[in-house]
Amino acid sequence: MTSTRATLLQVAERAGVSLASTSRALHGTGASKAMVERVRAAAAELGYSADAIGRSLRLKKTFQVAFAVADIGNPVYVEMMRAIHEVLEPHGYRVVVMTTGDTATSTTELVRSLNSGFVDGMIVSPLRTDDRLIREIQQAPVPVVVIGRAMDDRGISSVSTDSAGGIGEAVRHLHAIGRRRVGFLNGPLDTTPGASRQRGFDAATEHAATEHTAFERVDREVAADFTVTAGLEAARALLARGDFDSLVAANDLLAIGAIRAVRERGLSVPEDVAITGMDDTELGRVFQPSLTSVSLGSTERGRAAARIMLQLTDDPDHEAQQIAVGPELMVRESTGGAR
Repeated sequence: MTSTRATLLQVAERAGVSLASTSRALHGTGASKAMVERVRAAAAELGYSADAIGRSLRLKKTFQVAFAVADIGNPVYVEMMRAIHEVLEPHGYRVVVMTTGDTATSTTELVRSLNSGFVDGMIVSPLRTDDRLIREIQQAPVPVVVIGRAMDDRGISSVSTDSAGGIGEAVRHLHAIGRRRVGFLNGPLDTTPGASRQRGFDAATEHAATEHTAFERVDREVAADFTVTAGLEAARALLARGDFDSLVAANDLLAIGAIRAVRERGLSVPEDVAITGMDDTELGRVFQPSLTSVSLGSTERGRAAARIMLQLTDDPDHEAQQIAVGPELMVRESTGGAR
């Protein structure tokens, strides 16, 4: 039987369940795992294909959720996207990936476009925010969940992390293994991650200065963005200014660029210069040497945002939720950890 002839009723009869149960199972709502498997097996056998347009018109939903980020090539966002898909897909939702651009204005315009009704909600991780963007999110016609800064004082659902504290963990780790000349490679300071990670580095190095084993040298370089190329250029500039035995990078991509810059000077990692990153990406884990990095729970944050989105699409009046995911230092080869 072809997909154009097979009907939902025929799928229900083949699976031996009610029409309502069949619909719930195919749409991933209110059905057990066993029921979903049974119904989907019957649908596959009959070649059944759901009428997505008719379903959307009938239920007044698109069954699409946008995931909007500044750089869709960044491995952090890729891990988030996978996690979001894993949560939403069983409930019948598709994930539409979009780019926000790197300004608050471009993100604001994207959020404003939600008025066109092309998605049922948006999960957004803005690189920069301002009051206009906040107001646009608050007034959006569909639910918006922010991954990044906490929005508990704005009535916006958000999933945040303590990246400042994470940088502090990296600094304390380098201090504990005897490194005393530390440089910091950060991204633009007018971004949410750049500002918070700078605060974390400053607080950690100032705290060390109050002890007897203060750092001998502390310096920083601000990269043009959070990419490998920008990390390479920033690390070259930093290393040209002085002798460092350790570098803290604001993300894994900057750290990988820094490793290249260190090797260009005939030095080795971690023997001459220990390097830490942030985000604990798959790329950092398989890089050589494997990268000591602070995990900010990219997968956990993606899942949490998707679960909030499901609640808000089912009940738009549900109160805003705030979830925080803590940092965790993962020690690997780039600071002398186990191979």
